[in-house]
Amino acid sequence: MTVRNRLSRRAALFAAPVLALALSACATPFKADVARFQALPAPQGQSFVVTASDPALQGGLEFAQYAGLVTRQMAQLGYVPANDPARADMIVSFSYGVDNGREKVVSDNFGGGFGGGFGPWGRGGFYGRRGFGFGFYDPFIFGPGWGNDVRSYTVYTSDLDLKIDRTADNRRLFEGKAEAQARSKNLPYLVPNLIDAIFTDFPGQSGETVRISIAPEGDKTVRPVRQRR
Repeated sequence: MTVRNRLSRRAALFAAPVLALALSACATPFKADVARFQALPAPQGQSFVVTASDPALQGGLEFAQYAGLVTRQMAQLGYVPANDPARADMIVSFSYGVDNGREKVVSDNFGGGFGGGFGPWGRGGFYGRRGFGFGFYDPFIFGPGWGNDVRSYTVYTSDLDLKIDRTADNRRLFEGKAEAQARSKNLPYLVPNLIDAIFTDFPGQSGETVRISIAPEGDKTVRPVRQRR
């Protein structure tokens, strides 16, 4: 086996766990901070309709899809969808959006020892910043610039506001907001997850903010968010 073949084989063995790590990062849970204030009565078959907080959204196909998700969540809790807002016991209204994003610069601490500059073997030494390496740098294997540990990406903040009012006297029964930061600004992905988050352990403890994580498999965890003093 030639030296290059041996080096290529070692590089492939090293790259396999790195690739697996990269793929697992694509399957990270969706995380949202959810704050809720509520004085909802226990579900006893009260009827409701779902409307848009922004009248411009009402009647749109995209909003109708999200409204269907909210309707399904309310129905699963024991409330009954109504066709006529004038006859409904409650009005459920919501709005959603995503900002233009902001750049985030991070260091992955992945480079250092490859073509490096320190270690017991001197320049291009064996150990990098995390104490691992091959003891060589081959641009034909890794490509130019491989091992750089500083990268940037765009983070988008999305939010969903949901309110429930009693029709008889316009009394506010529920206010909730879910906010998430993600690398996607795709509303058809974000809004269903935000709806799922806001209805997790619904209606929740009034005045409490919780961090809700939704795994790709559908598993959910709820943790209180510590308030800053």
